[in-house]
Amino acid sequence: MSNAVLVNEPDDPLGVTLLLGHGAGAPMDSTFMELLANQLARRGVRVLRFEFPYMAARRSDGRKRPPNPMPVLQAHLRELCSELPSPFFVGGKSMGGRVASILAGEVGARGFICFGYPFHPPGKPEKTRTTHLQTLACPGLIVQGSRDPFGKPAEVADYVLDTHLQLHWLDSGEHDFKPLKSSGRTQQMLIDEAAEVAAGFCRQHL
Repeated sequence: MSNAVLVNEPDDPLGVTLLLGHGAGAPMDSTFMELLANQLARRGVRVLRFEFPYMAARRSDGRKRPPNPMPVLQAHLRELCSELPSPFFVGGKSMGGRVASILAGEVGARGFICFGYPFHPPGKPEKTRTTHLQTLACPGLIVQGSRDPFGKPAEVADYVLDTHLQLHWLDSGEHDFKPLKSSGRTQQMLIDEAAEVAAGFCRQHL
């Protein structure tokens, strides 16, 4: 591919690739992205991690920047998808998942997977980002922590969402899938669960 990516190759491949984008504030090699990509590959999913232009620029000069405008993010994802062999899925963490969910049908993906979807900005539940999720062009999966400030179960239950959109809640998890200590679970356990559900979604839609 013409753009820099990190590849996690599975030992026992399903024969599918997941193009995985990062969230707004952390790069493709953040701890969360590393753990998630490793667990997906262990379950047979070939993972390609990439960076949007603003994050790639930060890697070059160390200066923090806000995310590019949505049209720029989308154009970058389109370019990457044009070089992918079928079958493939698109997805990402938070913002990366949002971009993937908007474009999945257009770019020919078998489906999209969002890890921590930003249903609304924290503290602003009225500013929803769900319009395109009401009518989907392909199957979708959202894996969400039940304590995620970008969208909790009681809030999401009131949204009008396409019946082909699957939702999986990670008990006690927040936006980075970190649970309460009192839950007796760890972030690694929730990431493992997220990867298992995501790999099952890929197998379902191959």
